[in-house]
Amino acid sequence: MLPAVPDRALAELSRTEGGPETLALLVRDQDTRRLLLVRAVLDAARAAGPGVCPEPAKRRLREDWALLTAADRAAPGPGSPARTRLTHPLTGPWARRCLTGLTPRAGRLTEAGRRELRRDLAYFSATAAVAAARADLPFTTRLTARDGVLTLPSLGALHTAEPGDPDVEVRHAHGVLTLRQPGAADVTVHLETGTGAWSGALAWTPAHALPGLRPGTAPMPLDDLDPYRVPPREPGQSALSGPAAPDHAERKRWLQTWAGTAAALASGGERRPAEALALLRCLVPLETPPGADGRGSCSATRREAFGALLSSAPATPVAFAAMLVHELQHTKLAALSEMVELHRAGPEARYFAPWRPDPRPYDGLLQGAYSHLGLADFFQRRALAADPADRAQAWAAHARYQAQVAAALPALVGSPDLTPVGRRFVDGMVAAHERLAANPPPRGYAARAQAYVKAVRALWTQRQPPAPPLTNR
Repeated sequence: MLPAVPDRALAELSRTEGGPETLALLVRDQDTRRLLLVRAVLDAARAAGPGVCPEPAKRRLREDWALLTAADRAAPGPGSPARTRLTHPLTGPWARRCLTGLTPRAGRLTEAGRRELRRDLAYFSATAAVAAARADLPFTTRLTARDGVLTLPSLGALHTAEPGDPDVEVRHAHGVLTLRQPGAADVTVHLETGTGAWSGALAWTPAHALPGLRPGTAPMPLDDLDPYRVPPREPGQSALSGPAAPDHAERKRWLQTWAGTAAALASGGERRPAEALALLRCLVPLETPPGADGRGSCSATRREAFGALLSSAPATPVAFAAMLVHELQHTKLAALSEMVELHRAGPEARYFAPWRPDPRPYDGLLQGAYSHLGLADFFQRRALAADPADRAQAWAAHARYQAQVAAALPALVGSPDLTPVGRRFVDGMVAAHERLAANPPPRGYAARAQAYVKAVRALWTQRQPPAPPLTNR
């Protein structure tokens, strides 16, 4: 895919850091993989039989690709509208879903499967139309809504006059879209720079964005419209709250919290806001978890959606900053794991992780320890630099994360499944953990954190099923 990860980059990442070149390396690799994934969808559609992908669907994909190609020629370059749409984080989940439908395990699709695949492939038309509009190409095309909603990624969504999956004619000229449906008035939509498009029609819902993390940086999309923004729920997964559709008051709450996040990030080291600027491309709002009373939040990243962060609205800028630090470590490690093999451990869930009540597989333990190491560093730096009023909370958080990582490192280091590259990476984590000990918290914080981890381990051990009895052979 790309050249091997340089030793310098591996060392930076093992410390939960990453300079501009290292972060750019991860981004380039992920963008390349996203483009290849889209190409794989087109190739799979072309090779699929008529029972999976009939000729009209194939013809439509060819037309969409031709429109994307024209958009790329009209506005070329790394930041072209076509490339921006194809490398957008949520293009990844769309492409994975399409590939699953195009390559059914049983060799044939059910009627329900064909319907879903037809819907998924039709979404590519909206992607192509948005890229062409952003490139200021005049065009006329036909798009298909889904359950009464036609989503135009980064622009907004039209609530169609008819329910179901009706077709909508879309025309573009000079930054203005005209959306035409039988039996309904035309909807005129005016494109805005970056994210969003406005219309006086009540049927149109614009896409929203928060201001740039820092002055002069690009706005941060707050994507509550994309149909692929939240993964389907699967049995045994840690349940995320459902997708949110923030109203005006809730978007204001996001804005108020986001406004102080850059300063909160910088209080934990200047590289943290730089990391967010390099890696974060969109926020996906989730509902506040039940029983949180506005104080708690949930968050997640998705391997197939590099650059997207799913989160309920954090209560404070510090909580927002800590969540970003936590999730962006997952983003970095997931991207690195696609470039190099760190371990060959299986999926068996058998490791103790003091931040989870259930046993974890080795990869899950590595991911959790890595993100908690980043949080230990963040809160230590914040404690050393914060106002006295915030210092106690920062030291308590640092001590807790430091103790949790200390409990996980022996199992990580002792694994025979580490590759040579993985061994160097884990050794770098150990060294980073030891460096944090050079600035210990005031007396009492570490003892309380260690007692907490000890109690969690005892409870975890009690809950484990008894080992099978030994038998003579």
